[in-house]
Amino acid sequence: MKPKLSNSSALRIIAAAREEFSRRGFDGARVEQIARRAGVNKQLLFYYFHSKRGLFTAVLARGAAELEQALAGPPTGGERPLDRIRLALGAQFDFLAAHPDLVTLLTQAGRSDARPFAPAIKRLVVLLAEGQGRGQVRDDLDPHLAAAQALVLMVAYLGLESLIAMSAAPLGADEPALRERWKEAAVRLVLDGVAAH
Repeated sequence: MKPKLSNSSALRIIAAAREEFSRRGFDGARVEQIARRAGVNKQLLFYYFHSKRGLFTAVLARGAAELEQALAGPPTGGERPLDRIRLALGAQFDFLAAHPDLVTLLTQAGRSDARPFAPAIKRLVVLLAEGQGRGQVRDDLDPHLAAAQALVLMVAYLGLESLIAMSAAPLGADEPALRERWKEAAVRLVLDGVAAH
């Protein structure tokens, strides 16, 4: 019988792997280092996860679950769908900004079958579709594409923040406030692009 992946050894392995994968990427991560950091032997790691790719998929699945949990429930604070979209986008950005290791990991998800951004996209799709039903969001808009584009504005920025700040002197000069300014501008850009006129 296979042990549950919620036991303390499996959780330590996943935590160590998350740190290793986010620091070194999939190719650079070493299973030996993960096992050492988790305080287990490699055999136990392979027993639980079968392979390095299986471990990576488990780490991504856990990260996706954290993102989904953080975004669970409808955003409160507005009757209008556009207000709830604004709040949902802000909550997504804030969560991702607070978890830079997760951003790094999630952007490497192409190496697995995981779909870590599905919860965030689904949440926005529901809000956009509701907005279309109420006449507040453009009818010609593809909610899935708009939700994915909104997520890209956030994830790409967070993954490239220091490079963006160094590449544009006015942005670099405002670096302490740049993240908040980016969030506000990205949310405004999405809302202006989806709103029915």
